[in-house]
This record gives sequence, C-alpha cells and structure tokens, in this order.
Amino acid sequence: MVDTHLASLSNQLMLGAVLVYVVTMVAYAGELAFARRRADAEVPADRPRVLVGAGGPETDEAAETDDAETTEAEAEETDEPASGRRQLDWGRFAILMNVVGWGLHGAEIVTRGMAADRVPWGNMYEFVSAISFAAVTVYLVMLWRYKVNWLGPFLMVAVVIALGIATIWLYNDPGPLRPALHSYWIAIHVTAAVTATGTFTVAGVATALYLIKSFVTVRPGGILSRVPSMEALDTTAHRVIMFAFPIWTFAIIAGAIWADSAWGRYWGWDPKETWSFITWIGYAGYLHARATAGWRGRKAAVVSLIAFGCLLFNFFGINYLVSGLHSYAG
Repeated sequence: MVDTHLASLSNQLMLGAVLVYVVTMVAYAGELAFARRRADAEVPADRPRVLVGAGGPETDEAAETDDAETTEAEAEETDEPASGRRQLDWGRFAILMNVVGWGLHGAEIVTRGMAADRVPWGNMYEFVSAISFAAVTVYLVMLWRYKVNWLGPFLMVAVVIALGIATIWLYNDPGPLRPALHSYWIAIHVTAAVTATGTFTVAGVATALYLIKSFVTVRPGGILSRVPSMEALDTTAHRVIMFAFPIWTFAIIAGAIWADSAWGRYWGWDPKETWSFITWIGYAGYLHARATAGWRGRKAAVVSLIAFGCLLFNFFGINYLVSGLHSYAG
C-alpha cells in the first residue's frame, strides 16, 4: 500500500532539491568567474633590488609593490575589495546551497522509500535520483578533503540535467517492486552499483575537463583558466576511479550471487551482465595502464572516458534499447 502523502512530499522535495541545485550551480559559476586565485598574485623571489639615491639605503621596491598587489589580490579572492566593503562570498554561498540541496535530495529518497515501504531504487527514476545523490555526496566529501570548488559548477550541470531528465521523462509513481527484485540482495548489489556509478560520474566530469583543456587554447581570465592544471585534473580523476573501482567490482560479484539465487546460475551473459563486465574491463585497463605502462595525460583520459561511456550505455542503453533479464527498470 502506497502512502500518497509521503509520495507527494517526496515529489515536492525533489523539485526543491533541483531548484536549490540550480542556485548552487550558478553560485559555483560565480565563484569561478569572479574570485581570483592567490597564485595569480605570486611574484618571483629574485626580483632585482634598487638603490634609492647615491649611496642611499638599499630597498626592495619591487617587494613593496608586490605586497600591495598581494593585499589587493587577497581581498579580491575573498570577494572583499581593498577598501573593506564586503561583497557576496560566492564560494561559501555555493557550499551552503549545495549542502541544503543535498539534504533535500536525501530526504526525497528517504520519503519515497517510506511511501512505497521498500528500498527507494526500483525503477529508472529512482536509480537516476540515487546515482545523482551519490555523485553529490562524493563531491562534498572531496570538497571537504581536497577543496575542489572548481569541480562544483560542472558537476552541478550534470546533476541538474540528470534530475531534470528523471523528473520529466523517467518518472514513475512509487509502487511495489517487481517479483524478481524481492530480495535482500537489492539493498546490497544495487547500493554498491549506485555508489560506484555516482563516483565514476565525478571522475568522468574531471576527465572531460582534462580533455577540454588539452584541446582548447586556455585564454587568461577565461573560465578554463580558473580550473586547476591538467596534472591536477588527471590526479583527481585517478584518485576517484581508484576509490570507485573496488565498489563496482563488489557490485558485480554481489549481482552474480543474487543471480544464482534468483535464476539458478551465477553468470549467463545477459546484456546487463555483459556490459557491466565491459565497463569493469575498461576501468581495469585504465588503472593497469597507469600502474604498469605509466600512462598519464591524454591517453589515460581517453581510456577513462571510454569506460565511462560504457557505464552510461550499461545504465541507459541496456534498459531502453536491449531486452534482457534486467529490463525491468521502467
């Protein structure tokens, strides 16, 4: 029996989360566009000294100028002019809105599960919502640990688009699970798959930024000039993939165990199983190439993006274009 009041509340929370994520996206973009980086004010330490007058005391006129420039740059970086007039702190506002949106999003998932009295991932609408939530959660953890504010606007674009597609085209009213999904393994296998997919999405955004910077001329003062170096993007994507890959591996193993209990075999090369394995091969190849052949940069990024493309096809293509045992997400 579906609780219609909780179902309605869940839908309202989703709408609120999307709206707050849009505000978050704009705020992150504002921070990226208007905040200056402290590194921009750095000046080489070997600037020549000058003498003031004949035999006068030696002064570091360049250093004095640098100090003034640094003070002004620091003020601009915190969105506070040298005159002391306070302006909007885009970064803090963006993080605040991000946390608020994340809270609304989490409440949407919980209330939908309570409305249907089951785990809240039984169809494509719920899968997209859960994966987006996982991606935002991973980003917030990275924001706290590594200060990756620059990733915010680009990830929020992906999240807003995904939730918009889910709400407009993929929505289904909450209801009971299909018979094949009645198992405690759904809380294990699908949770792992959702977590890994959301995490891979964060890596995919970083990888896409890397490839864009590698092919596009970065203009001083432009948006891409505010994004960290290509080496930093490469390192970020690598770290995230190293975290997500074991979770994806566990999801495949858990799915095989569930398949044995549901269908009497561990592996049957069903389209979903096949493309899950292809995705695993793609990311395994990426990590292996980096560890053994020393691949870095564009070659590694291309392999990573191909693996992410396989992941997206496994999620969307298999459910809508191919018929198989896993075609019950609609």
